[in-house]
Amino acid sequence: MSTSGGNTAIFAALGANLGIAVIKFVAFVFSGSSSMLAESVHSLADSGNQLLLLLGGRKARKEADVEHPFGYGRERYVYAFVVSIILFSVGGVFSLYEGIEKVGHPHPIETPWLPIAVLVAAMILEGFSLRTAMKESNHTRGGQSWVQFIRRAKAPELPVVLLEDVAALIGLALAFIGVVLSVVTGNGVFDGIGTIGIGVLLILVAIVLGIETKSLLVGEGAGPADIAAILTAIEAGDEVERVIHMKTLYLGPDELMVAAKITLPASAHLDDVATTINSVEARIRAALPIARVIYIEPDVYVAPVDPATPTEAIVIKASD
Repeated sequence: MSTSGGNTAIFAALGANLGIAVIKFVAFVFSGSSSMLAESVHSLADSGNQLLLLLGGRKARKEADVEHPFGYGRERYVYAFVVSIILFSVGGVFSLYEGIEKVGHPHPIETPWLPIAVLVAAMILEGFSLRTAMKESNHTRGGQSWVQFIRRAKAPELPVVLLEDVAALIGLALAFIGVVLSVVTGNGVFDGIGTIGIGVLLILVAIVLGIETKSLLVGEGAGPADIAAILTAIEAGDEVERVIHMKTLYLGPDELMVAAKITLPASAHLDDVATTINSVEARIRAALPIARVIYIEPDVYVAPVDPATPTEAIVIKASD
């Protein structure tokens, strides 16, 4: 997956969040609404998160070197994980603190029309950002549901922006409800409750992001469809008798490592083995272009006598 779509969504979200953060903070200064303060901090944290995603994408483009022979592709996962931590600590925990403080010491909202107008404007801008992220995601989402896309996407930028935008819109709705109830009833407690709701929401989103990016950091393999495509490519040539076993690993969102042990005829000469391996690698890359690092180990298959024979005797077929 190219980073261009992710960058488009990030820039759209960054522009929206910077503008929203400013007008929210102005509304807080004039109204004293804790929901507006929590939302301004939320938008400011989101802006910082988008800058971190852009930085991660830039660092991931560094060429491989002796110290990092497989490149820096996972930098994007690292920065996405940092984003989840910032969203949890700066956004969620601060909002919880501010909301609890407001519930304990409520005060009426001054100039009530201002935070309401700002929240409506912020919803429009966040809606634009979410629409852009959804449009860019549709280029690679395929037939997956949105939940599946967020859970299975190997490039972290679009899922992060999508979750941030959805959380922002829900947070704005909570802030709007809290402010309106405080204005109608004259009781600032509702504003504090709305702020607490924003904090809980941001913490939940941060936990989801942390879990998903942690899985990518630890190391994920190819999905079932890609594994089937690789196996089919390997077995497409008559020179390969079977695949004994295979492992895959994402080195970054756009780079997959494939390691496979295949069986060749016992009578094959060294020249034939080398030619076969080159052909197999070419077929894999044609079937799955992101498979850039490929290791093929030739072997002669011997059927196991003991059912407890280790994994070397496992035969993988694309049709399984």
